[in-house]
Amino acid sequence: MEQTETLLALFSRERVPLNQTELSLTLSISEPTVKQRMGEIYRKFSASFPELDNHQGAGKSRILHTKLKQKYYQPSQPVVAPYPEEFISLIEEKIRRFCGRQFVFETFEQFMNANPHGYFTIVGDAGMGKSSIVAKYVWEHKSPCYFNILVERRNRPELFLKSIRRQLIDRYQLPKSEDADLPTLLAQVAGKLTAGDRLVIAVDALDEVEQEPGGNLLHLPKNLPTNVYFLLTRRPYSLDKKRLLVDVPEEELDLRDSQYANFNQEDIKEYILFVINTDSDHKNGLRNWIQSRNIPDKTFVDQVANKSEKNFMYLRYVLPAIAKGVYNDLSLKQLPDGLLEYYQSHWVKMGMEAKPGQLMENVLYILLEIGTPIPCEMIAGIAKVDECDVGKVLEDKWVEYLKKQNVEGEICYTIYHASFLDFLKGKREMDSKRKIFKEVNQRIAEYLEMGME
Repeated sequence: MEQTETLLALFSRERVPLNQTELSLTLSISEPTVKQRMGEIYRKFSASFPELDNHQGAGKSRILHTKLKQKYYQPSQPVVAPYPEEFISLIEEKIRRFCGRQFVFETFEQFMNANPHGYFTIVGDAGMGKSSIVAKYVWEHKSPCYFNILVERRNRPELFLKSIRRQLIDRYQLPKSEDADLPTLLAQVAGKLTAGDRLVIAVDALDEVEQEPGGNLLHLPKNLPTNVYFLLTRRPYSLDKKRLLVDVPEEELDLRDSQYANFNQEDIKEYILFVINTDSDHKNGLRNWIQSRNIPDKTFVDQVANKSEKNFMYLRYVLPAIAKGVYNDLSLKQLPDGLLEYYQSHWVKMGMEAKPGQLMENVLYILLEIGTPIPCEMIAGIAKVDECDVGKVLEDKWVEYLKKQNVEGEICYTIYHASFLDFLKGKREMDSKRKIFKEVNQRIAEYLEMGME
């Protein structure tokens, strides 16, 4: 009986069912004995799994193996928790039109194969798709993750640690770890990894981290346990401002390097083709614009790709604008060149250059100063204007630049992307020294003070 139980345990716990010869060699018993014991096992479970009677030989073994694993021998692997709730909508939005970037994933995989642990950083300008690359990797590999978001004030070391700690505890069942620091958590997880397993933690936008001087960004550890890796992204920086010093292997992939120019250009073209041929939101409008001008698809793709300057954020704005008819009065060559020129052209279209709109300035400046998601009602209260007028600015004038999210039942707004934030900060009209914005700051203070009372 003991031999039968041992054989049963071995047979059902393997990834694939062992045949009689393999079982015989593993247990050091004869094949006739294995055959006899397996017969006892089949008879034992025939009532529980009646479908066994419909199979013979190897087919019968596979059915029994599958059923036993499902019912009795679940693998002792970590339970993978869902994505962090605060990042689900971001991840889904980033991967919705994701295209290409295979060279990045392959380079990261090569780095992990060549090193027992380490830090791998993707460097690139705003809009080059760094966040989307992280989102795609997290979506496919179910990796623990954290997205630093400056415009939402979700960019502090304590928030990062709290989120990663909860993810690791949930995934790996770490007891008594609610107050553990990151090195301790990583060591605990490393001790639970089985052969061939890795822990990859993805962290986006190190350049948006707000942290007091001294120490590594987000207090990332200098040393890492074996089979633990970090996938990081950040904007370019000078070496004298580097704030991540480590004693383990590290590698950077700079998306701006000339060796990746062709890869970037092909990925941009793939994205454009996807939108004009497949994207249900915009393909019809784009098709009408292209066909009304008798532009061959290849010409459109090539010229828009060149105008994008290898920037996906440019495409995110310009392609929907074309589809909506914003550029019906322009030819292909007249489309804006690059992301900053696109922002500037929209700024002019809103009349901000010739006759700055005070309400629009106020709304943008309030969003700039508050920094966290706020509802239309709060913006109207600070600006001391009608809520409907603010709603028109948010939904009609600047909707594509703002991120809407549901916060405790209210629709709230923040500035969508750091590149637009940079553009606003560089505009003379948004200069915080101007009288209008000193008044807005005073109104913000008064509004918050009233709320506290």
